Amino acid sequence: MSNQTNESKIISEKLKKVEELKEIGIEPYGRKYEKINDIEEINKYDETCGKVFKTAGRIIAYRRMGKNGFGHIQDSTGKLQYYVKQDEVGEEQYEIYKKLGIGDFIGIEGVLFRTKTGELTLRASSFEVQSKNIRPLPEKFHGLTNVETRYRQRYVDLIVNPEVKDAFLTRTKALKALRSYLDERGFLEVETPILNTIAGGANARPFITHHNTLDIPMYLRIANELYLKRLIVGGFDKVYEMGRMFRNEGMDMKHNPEYTAIELYQAYADYKDMMDITENVISHMAEVATGSMKINYQGTEIDFTPPWKRMTMEECVKEYAGVDFSEINTDEEALAIAREKGIEITPGMRRGEVINAFFEEFGEDKLIQPTFITHHPVEVSPLAKRNVEDPRRTDRFEAFANKWELANAFSELNDPIDQRGRFEDQVRKRELGDDEACEMDEDFINALEVGLPPTGGLGIGIDRVIMLLTNSTTIRDVLLFPTMKPLRDGSSEADEEAEKKEVKIDLSKVKVEPLFEEDIDFETFSKSDFRVVKVLKCEEVPKSNKLLKFTLNDGSGQERVILSGIKMHYSAEELVGKTLVAITNLPPRKMMGVESCGMLISAVCDYDGEELLNLLMVDDKIPAGAKLY
Repeated sequence: MSNQTNESKIISEKLKKVEELKEIGIEPYGRKYEKINDIEEINKYDETCGKVFKTAGRIIAYRRMGKNGFGHIQDSTGKLQYYVKQDEVGEEQYEIYKKLGIGDFIGIEGVLFRTKTGELTLRASSFEVQSKNIRPLPEKFHGLTNVETRYRQRYVDLIVNPEVKDAFLTRTKALKALRSYLDERGFLEVETPILNTIAGGANARPFITHHNTLDIPMYLRIANELYLKRLIVGGFDKVYEMGRMFRNEGMDMKHNPEYTAIELYQAYADYKDMMDITENVISHMAEVATGSMKINYQGTEIDFTPPWKRMTMEECVKEYAGVDFSEINTDEEALAIAREKGIEITPGMRRGEVINAFFEEFGEDKLIQPTFITHHPVEVSPLAKRNVEDPRRTDRFEAFANKWELANAFSELNDPIDQRGRFEDQVRKRELGDDEACEMDEDFINALEVGLPPTGGLGIGIDRVIMLLTNSTTIRDVLLFPTMKPLRDGSSEADEEAEKKEVKIDLSKVKVEPLFEEDIDFETFSKSDFRVVKVLKCEEVPKSNKLLKFTLNDGSGQERVILSGIKMHYSAEELVGKTLVAITNLPPRKMMGVESCGMLISAVCDYDGEELLNLLMVDDKIPAGAKLY
């Protein structure tokens, strides 16, 4: 019997029980129930207390033996065994109990006793049906293991994998600690618009919508920076806002289209004050949420205890790339060294952008322990104040840990003339094809002309901090409802996967390349090392319309990175966890500034005038590193 047929049969039986309850005058979907005791509270007592408890929860285990019934109920605080005996609740009540099952909600009143096996148990003197379950929960021992289903049906995930709640409880503790830290220091929490008429405050691709009444395009905010600085202009000295930001970009282990960030601004402060706040508030979040400023993330200890390491961006590039930009002063010299080192050159690229590209290529992945990277070039910092000692730099920092950017801050640019010039430079970049560059914001310029006092500003990516605090490998594990590609009505992941496998090809429309006529000797062929690889991560390569970046387990113990131009055929998220085949002994080559070490194997043909590409996927049971012959 198929799973779908079996599930339909179970649902039919459950619906029958609903009708049977109605026939004897029992409402299967109750109203208010006076729950006096949480299960966590009950579990603190022992059987000698003599106290009567009244609780409620979902049945997660159910069994009957003649005139006796045992089971477990679970609420948000824990689980507890219960015991229902016909002689104690009455024959009529026990008949009702016989129509219950796993997944149903009940309220129970009774006293505690301990079974022969020593388990604390609530002996029911009465119970009430609260809500009947219709759709069966995943089996107890198999659980809900399909990752896609876990994220789509988080409500089921939380029931059958209660440990999942721990990450979200930790998240709540951390966010409370963050808010209390700022509130105690005089910061005011505010709310600013999510719908914007200009996509400003950051370099990112926005979501675009349309306001029907005003007949204008509008953008979901990519940052709340410019509104918060307007509030500093208006006379608030310390403000912050924590909320959702939206960016219409790639999805991977660290990126979701909507995510949580906090931005804060303090008048008469600078980027150094923001450094103090950053290391103190994140270490405080860690200590409150986990009990320590030191955490273990995937086997690596990360110590958030202040003070954190500090390096300028140029110092970092010098240390890890061996290039000293203090001796490189012109755009031409910078571009020449970029070509020499294999850095991708983009249209209009200048010295500051080359420095940033070097940092991203050679320095970023070395920053495991919390580190401040300071003094970014002006070209990549359109809203930051210039450094007095070197006007090519800005008074800015980014905070990193575990190779990830956690925070971005600077001494805010409050010179309206300089700010207009920076915006004009961003407009120039947009004209050259950079659709993530900022737009001109005349109202913000107007606000600066009214007068912005010296101000320090800070933004922290909340979700990444929570990933570290909860030892989560993907951002989806710290978002209750991550963005997922929708399924068609009535279908499941299994249905859609099966349909993919059953797609029928009209062979009359297929055109394949002719077989090679030239023979290759066996010795040459045998030098190609074909290996099975597992996809650990897959992400879009920024500013590339074709490339996906794969981080792979090839069985060697070292992660392998391969870039493949298959973005038009696959989304990054659908390939995570897949088992593929790669050639692993090709010489490394740079693609979009990323070193690609090997090639993934695909099957390619022409179908009805268009390229049809399928990655070669093999059985997940085959281990990483298995060699193909």
